Amino acid sequence: MTDMATHPTEAEAKAADPAGNFPPLPEDAIIIVPVRNFVMFPDVVMPLAIGRPLSVEAAQAAVRQSLPVGVLAQRDPELKEPGALDMHRMGTIANVLRYVTAPDESHHLIVQGESRFRVKEFLDGWPFLVARIERVAEPDAEGAEIEARFINLRNQALETVQLLPQAPQGLAEAIRTIGSPGSLADMTAAYLDIPTDQKQDILETVALEPRLDKVMALLAERLEVLRLSAEIGKGVQEKLGTRQREHLLREQMAEIQRQLGEDEGNSAEIAELKEATAKAGMPEDVEKQANKELRRLERMPDGAAEHGIIRTYLDWLTELPWALPEHKAIDIAEARAQLDADHYGLEKIKKRIIEYLAVRKLAPEGKAPILCFAGPPGVGKTSLGQSIAKAMGREFVRVSLGGVHDEAEIRGHRRTYIGALPGNIIQAIRKAGTRDCVMMLDEIDKLGRGVQGDPSAAMLEVLDPEQNNSFRDNYLGVPFDLSRVVFIATANMLDTIPGPLRDRMEVISLPGYTEEEKLHIAERYLVRRQLEANGVTEDQVAVGPEALKAIISYYTREAGVRNLEREIGKVIRHAAVRIAEGSATHVAIGEADVEEVLGGRIFEDEVAQRTSVPGVSTGLAWTPVGGGILFIEATRMPGSGQLILTGQLGEVMRESVQAALSLVKSRAASLGIDPGTFERQDIHVHVPAGATPKDGPSAGVAMYLALTSLLTGRTVRSDTAMTGEISLRGLVLPVGGIKEKVVAAASAGIKRVMLPARNKRDYDDIPANAREKLEFIWLEKVEDAWDNGMDAPAPAASPAPAPES
Repeated sequence: MTDMATHPTEAEAKAADPAGNFPPLPEDAIIIVPVRNFVMFPDVVMPLAIGRPLSVEAAQAAVRQSLPVGVLAQRDPELKEPGALDMHRMGTIANVLRYVTAPDESHHLIVQGESRFRVKEFLDGWPFLVARIERVAEPDAEGAEIEARFINLRNQALETVQLLPQAPQGLAEAIRTIGSPGSLADMTAAYLDIPTDQKQDILETVALEPRLDKVMALLAERLEVLRLSAEIGKGVQEKLGTRQREHLLREQMAEIQRQLGEDEGNSAEIAELKEATAKAGMPEDVEKQANKELRRLERMPDGAAEHGIIRTYLDWLTELPWALPEHKAIDIAEARAQLDADHYGLEKIKKRIIEYLAVRKLAPEGKAPILCFAGPPGVGKTSLGQSIAKAMGREFVRVSLGGVHDEAEIRGHRRTYIGALPGNIIQAIRKAGTRDCVMMLDEIDKLGRGVQGDPSAAMLEVLDPEQNNSFRDNYLGVPFDLSRVVFIATANMLDTIPGPLRDRMEVISLPGYTEEEKLHIAERYLVRRQLEANGVTEDQVAVGPEALKAIISYYTREAGVRNLEREIGKVIRHAAVRIAEGSATHVAIGEADVEEVLGGRIFEDEVAQRTSVPGVSTGLAWTPVGGGILFIEATRMPGSGQLILTGQLGEVMRESVQAALSLVKSRAASLGIDPGTFERQDIHVHVPAGATPKDGPSAGVAMYLALTSLLTGRTVRSDTAMTGEISLRGLVLPVGGIKEKVVAAASAGIKRVMLPARNKRDYDDIPANAREKLEFIWLEKVEDAWDNGMDAPAPAASPAPAPES
């Protein structure tokens, strides 16, 4: 590049160094100006600020004697007084074009790079750094490879200059006029915004090809950043321009409408919202919030982004039933008749519901309890809620909570989100149109939990009579009174409901139906419903009681009646086909027709067959869908005294088997069992239906009798089933699910049940028809189970000998 300034004048030289008494420099020596965070390149004119005494003295001496300087970068920029070992070994020889001392005593140089140099050694005797150097000549730029790199670098440099927001004037023209590849690489590196160590690496790279490659790589990276920055800036500018244009057009449109008198539509909308707000009967603080939003909407043009959001919010506020509804009289006799008409049996449940309604009638302002109907599927939990709504003369709404894992589903989303809505509770209130509706919270035991929060925690406020009079939905942002809502929850299992939530509800258990109850339900409700669903009448299809009994006993085994209704539907559809074909006008379905339509029996009475050999006992089990029969099978074989357990037994049930075996061992003498048997034999206990997991302590009595039956050779009575936990002292402890277990025993053809004596409190909960079918034996100790549960031994029989090991 050509010089851009003249050499310092004599006055400038005297001002720089008034003394000027220094030893002369050797021919191959040069004054070194140490710099920090700066690298000088050949053929480049750059300003250089100096401030340290070492650098100032060096620059002044060079200016006074009209000598070039060696601009050399130091390795550690933090050093204030660098020595010879602290400097790089390659720098740039530069001519000082101008030396300026500013009023603040700072010193500035304008220098032009001449060529590279390499330091041989540093010399002593001067108050500044002096070094013997070796000039590094620029290599020849010959060959197609160099030419191709030169053209590519020039194009990159020109594009970069165009993208730079504040590029120096004349830089693009200087790039076009440079004819030397080395000079272009050096100038590009000088102006690149890269770390100092990378610039020093380029300076020390003398060969042209690697130097050009390094500069092109760094420039390409910087160029990509500039391109992205330009695209982002262009996009932002376009968006801002579009928004400004839209705002301007909206203002112009609004002014044109005002001039033409065509803004009456917006005024009518505002007037309509004001009228709806006044009629809504809102509390004072809510009405104040609504009027505030209404004033915002009135000042806002129709096309504004927030116009629709505020309008939707005001619609929700005005359509919610804020006003206190009138008290409706509750007729207890009519309510009882409604419950009897809708549901068969469930006398205890109906009694509690009547009590609930009576309290609501006498104390309508009182805080009624939150009811939770808990029971297996298909027993009528949801329909009970509908019956309560009919009996109270109120609207019924259902909120399904199964699978809800977002707290916002209960409390609503904040209005800052796009598409925000109130939660399911407020939505149900709006759907009902009244504050005193009956709200069914279905499947409350299936609430989930996720990263969006815990919905069960949000339900605590909803179901707390002390708090729900000021329930705050996130979308509304104002309190809403839920104290007049009759909340009824349903659940299949209580174990999954958190303790604080369960504590806020009064749990009413709905057990499974007996076979007789299912028969009455089928005759009164299910058959009629399926006749209507399949388009036939009672005159065309008749389902006899024997057919219904067969379906109940041999084709369904459940606590509720859903599968029973499905099987009845299959039978009726088979008859409907014959009527539709014209082959019959009336079809009577009997027991024989059931097997023809539904196929072979699914469930058989296996009790007598299962307990016909020693080592088998019949237990009673509880499941989420009702009670059931559980068979315990034990056998022995030569071995070393191991206990083998199979049948997917849980940890508690495994411990129950261990306790039963220990109890048998401790009483081996009184039972007539050879104690050596336990050392020579392995005992295997299996619970059939191995694909089904089983757990719990209630099979302890059945385990004990199965083991004693195996080791004594006496069989357990085939008509007897049992349940109860045992202790190592031989006590029979109480268990749960007595009603469901006894109902299952009666349905399976069992004649006698042995229950813990401490479960006598559950006797009244057992249905009367099940009590009539069964003989109850109450157990205090395991000896009571032995005395009442075993078949009498054959006259000449003796305990079965243990197989030899």
